Amino acid sequence: MKLATVLRRNSFVLLLLAAFLLSDLAISWWNPMVTSRRFYKNDFTKTLYHHNWADSGPVFFGNSAVTGAYIEEESSVRLVEMGLSYGKLTDLKEILDRQFFHVEGQLVVGIDVHTMIDSLPTDPTYQWLKPWYQPYVYAYRDYFRDSGGEFVRNALKGSLAYQPRWIDKELYFGQKTPDELKAKWEEYDRRFGWMSERDFKDNLSALDWIIAYAQDRQLPLRVVWMPWNRAYELPRYMPGLKEDVNRRLEHHGIPVLDLMQAYDPKYFHDLVHLSRKEGAPVFTKEVDAWLLSLEKSSK
Repeated sequence: MKLATVLRRNSFVLLLLAAFLLSDLAISWWNPMVTSRRFYKNDFTKTLYHHNWADSGPVFFGNSAVTGAYIEEESSVRLVEMGLSYGKLTDLKEILDRQFFHVEGQLVVGIDVHTMIDSLPTDPTYQWLKPWYQPYVYAYRDYFRDSGGEFVRNALKGSLAYQPRWIDKELYFGQKTPDELKAKWEEYDRRFGWMSERDFKDNLSALDWIIAYAQDRQLPLRVVWMPWNRAYELPRYMPGLKEDVNRRLEHHGIPVLDLMQAYDPKYFHDLVHLSRKEGAPVFTKEVDAWLLSLEKSSK
């Protein structure tokens, strides 16, 4: 009797709560952050979009350094370019563990000077970062506000038109000036130069998990050390981190292609991104040749 009384007295609030939950479930099923061009798209969604929403295949994973350096359409190996803005190995672990993408054939992982930094801010809209209990509308409220505001402004003008959100990844053309490069190096050194092994522990743990994942599934795993503009000193933490990662890879017999300081500065847009016209074709050809040589040697 008491329960019935409580429910009756709070029926309006309960109905509002039920309506909100049902609405949020419906919006989650629609998933406009993926399906609607009215909403911002992250690099993982862009990857799926440009591959006709296929969620399986061989992959070249990394951050924006991979996006800028690997020209998928010119590659003879044709890996799915899965460079993610601020992508880290912890992201790859979530993608694999939660089956957002099924890697088949081989997994190539590009690691640059930022890939292993645990505290590096990332894109908050990546699908695996949303807690299961968080309402969809709340999780992406800023993007609903942006698209909703556009809808209201246009509706007041008697139009339902909208500006489709950018669906391509950022590429890098030309070269930054020496002053810009120097300023960026100083920024990197100030933000990250003091770091030590404890600042990479989550991504080192993710690396161990990825290695075990690949071995359990007999999935060929390869690692590429992504290029750094050698006109500038490597971040102070990088030699020690690289040694640690290489030791783990060597222990498991994982092939490594070290291109970190292989290219002339003329091939770079900035410190970590190759120029699309000058550097990326060279990088793509070199990675292709390496992967094909591994394929031949395994036969």
